[in-house]
Amino acid sequence: MVIAFVRHAHAGSRSAWTDDDKLRPLSVKGERQAAALINELRQVGVTALISSPYLRCVQTLQPLSEETGIAVTVDERLSEDSSFEVTLSLLEHAPDGAVLCSHGDVIPATVDALVRRGMFVDGPAALRKGAAYFLHRDGGMFTRADYLPPPDIS
Repeated sequence: MVIAFVRHAHAGSRSAWTDDDKLRPLSVKGERQAAALINELRQVGVTALISSPYLRCVQTLQPLSEETGIAVTVDERLSEDSSFEVTLSLLEHAPDGAVLCSHGDVIPATVDALVRRGMFVDGPAALRKGAAYFLHRDGGMFTRADYLPPPDIS
């Protein structure tokens, strides 16, 4: 079975943002990426939408939520600076078909931990904004991660 692990879509500049970074929204480009992700992410047979509490992550899953009628659930274990151990605990208990949205530091650290446990990765180690891994699980073990590049919104 498959779980999608998505890096949030393009957000405005961190350095130009003067408010709490948790409130930094998607840019116009990010909104278009989030809308375009629907077609790719529905392939997992979406059963749950789980997001970092950061606004840009929630907004990345919002179009898929509207399409499927599944509410986005916020989970602190997907927040920036979360350790791979806490994120792994979420992944290990996520239902098949879950779509999780997190950050550029959390996803690679978690995927690296899965590789150390024997998972094969087909794709780059770091994800661009709006990209994802489809994590394949067999018998409770993550066996393969397939890279999904960011949607082409040009």
